[in-house]
Amino acid sequence: MTHSVHKRHYSVEEARRVLTSAHALVVRMLELKQLLDRQGWDLSRHEYLGGRGPNGDGSFPPEMETIVEILKSLDQKGVVVKGIDEGILDFPHLRSNGEEVYLCWKVGEDDIGFWHGLAEGFAGRKPLIEL
Repeated sequence: MTHSVHKRHYSVEEARRVLTSAHALVVRMLELKQLLDRQGWDLSRHEYLGGRGPNGDGSFPPEMETIVEILKSLDQKGVVVKGIDEGILDFPHLRSNGEEVYLCWKVGEDDIGFWHGLAEGFAGRKPLIEL
């Protein structure tokens, strides 16, 4: 028996159902991230690039807190956020041969139409028909 990286695995249908609600969250996350970028925040380091601390009073902006809540919400569902800037989500899935892979979706796509191996990443995406 192979060891799985993820505890939760989605069928294609389950992933599509979760995507229905996750889609709006990811779009909101992208909007907030772009706003923070314009204001000089570095989300990856949780720092303000102006050099005066987070925002001069030691706290983070509400937009950043909302992004963190969105990420936590998706993580609790077992959804893997692979690209905050691009809006890429991966849904852990077990193929019929037992191989653990990701069902992959990106903002702008109508549906989950691709999958890739755990180590392949977005560049290695293949159509679901090859799953």
